[in-house]
Amino acid sequence: MSSATCSPARTEAFFSRPALEVAADLLGSRIVGGNVVVELTEVEAYAGEADQASHAYRGPTPRNQVMYGPGGRVYVYFSYGMHHCVNLVCERPGTASAVLLRAGVVVSGLDEARGRRGDVADAALGRGPGNLARSLGATVADTGTTVWQGPLRWAPASVSRPFRTGPRVGVSRAADVAWRLWLADEPSVSTYRRHPKAAPAPA
Repeated sequence: MSSATCSPARTEAFFSRPALEVAADLLGSRIVGGNVVVELTEVEAYAGEADQASHAYRGPTPRNQVMYGPGGRVYVYFSYGMHHCVNLVCERPGTASAVLLRAGVVVSGLDEARGRRGDVADAALGRGPGNLARSLGATVADTGTTVWQGPLRWAPASVSRPFRTGPRVGVSRAADVAWRLWLADEPSVSTYRRHPKAAPAPA
């Protein structure tokens, strides 16, 4: 695929769609943070106030305000006091929606990514949302920036690749909504872990 970015107008239009549509098209695209380039292999869609697992389910707050803005903005939150998670805002202004970047392959800047992650296998550098954010150097300071002018830049995929869908990871509500998408047979994809407080999976 090409690592060339789209124009701001085309990029905002790409993200100004429902999260599930954007999520499918994000697979195989790239995120650039400094010298590190990551090809996305796993994402997770969230549908705002209509989605019990979304940060915006109970309405706007100071933390999730960016989710209500225009598409193509970055939303980074600090999870469990341990790691950052990068989300890309979708939909039109006023409709909170986002896609969580769950995993990716570092295709450039391996030394820089490993300096942040430690001595781990290449496939593990961006496996899981916290590790992906760390490899990119993403923090909450990136929240509200755009993916065409901010520190995290997005470049579209040139071809579509086969992907699978399944329940989202680590959420206690709406745990069986199959809005996690990942590229088939990709070793960087994270392991599925059901939240211990989620209702039992349907038989």
